[in-house]
Amino acid sequence: MGTLGTAESVFSTTNRGNHTLKKLERMCKTLRHEEPDRVPISDFFWGGFIRRWREELGLPRDADPYRYYDLDWIVTTPNMDPWIRPFEMLKETQNEVVVKTGFGAIMRKVHACPMPEFIGWEIDTLEKLEAARFDDPYDRRRYFSSGDNQIAGVGDGFQRNSPPWIETVKTLWRDFVVYGSIVECSECMTRLIGPQNHMLWMALEPERMGAVLRRVGRFYLDCVKAAIDAAGPWLDGLVIWGDVAYKKSTFMRPDCWRTHYKPWVSAITDHAHAHGLNVIYHGCGNVNAIFEDFIETNIDAYNPLEVKAGMDVLALRRQFGHRMAFCGNSDIQIWESGDREAIRREVLRKLSAARGGGYIFQSDHSVSSSVSGPTYDYIVKLVREHGHYPLELGEFEEAIPLP
Repeated sequence: MGTLGTAESVFSTTNRGNHTLKKLERMCKTLRHEEPDRVPISDFFWGGFIRRWREELGLPRDADPYRYYDLDWIVTTPNMDPWIRPFEMLKETQNEVVVKTGFGAIMRKVHACPMPEFIGWEIDTLEKLEAARFDDPYDRRRYFSSGDNQIAGVGDGFQRNSPPWIETVKTLWRDFVVYGSIVECSECMTRLIGPQNHMLWMALEPERMGAVLRRVGRFYLDCVKAAIDAAGPWLDGLVIWGDVAYKKSTFMRPDCWRTHYKPWVSAITDHAHAHGLNVIYHGCGNVNAIFEDFIETNIDAYNPLEVKAGMDVLALRRQFGHRMAFCGNSDIQIWESGDREAIRREVLRKLSAARGGGYIFQSDHSVSSSVSGPTYDYIVKLVREHGHYPLELGEFEEAIPLP
């Protein structure tokens, strides 16, 4: 365990232009609940959408929506696998692969499908989980070396030998506000043992699982410390990945989440803040039962606020005021409809949440392949046209509390 040094030798802070610094100012003011020049905008994009977008807009094969639209911020992922090791290829055909990853997860990725399938886990008993010891969070390979890792490599796409995280930060830092990212305990358990074992073992053996979660929480807190140490001044913020809810409520009782999971969200956030980094928490599902708790962890913004799970940014703003910033909540199902009138109403209504700052415009999860290229093009133009301060939203404006 120890420090890694920074990436200062890799690239220089003098190469960041005024345009990118303006993006950074825009994001920081927004997260301080101040009104910058305009509402920040970015998103997460499915590979299927990007292919469709390029084809429908007649763009080059290497066109990138982040650069094409000059979006404000982007997320990067170091190697968070418990064990730093190459994928074990269990099956490989033209149409699919089955691999065992550094989480010990056995995953099937059908290339034509947007998301992989978990089909098994190396750790399949509580005893194995208790005995597991992870590789050093300060191992330089997590941050400075290329290699296989589950989060970067097995998802919407499939990639072997992902590039070094620091090199990714380097490539993006000149043009975007760059956030690192980390999983929290619940997200780790989903990947390490599966959600069914996670919930079952928590119910049957809460004390034993609590001890495991304390060890896992410390591991990922150390990963955050190591990543911030590695990136130095070239990191602008941190995303915590932590799905803890489904369509109707949390996976577990709120008191269970408060006891075993919340303290590590707070610890990660506190460390990031101590190093001048803003924190955005990404958690799918309906978290209304614990939203006050997220405010207490001092995270700067919550994402993605899924409409289909009953989350509404305007209702949250009325309930909690400007104690929390929001990121997302524009209904992807309306985007998928292609109905320009409905999309305009949706986009401008959600922009009401940006009055007084504290709102980053994004979808309520990610831009799927069911969204057309012209539709997303229209959405960006709407946000750029109507998202300038002072906001003038006409008939779509809704009253919300100001800071």
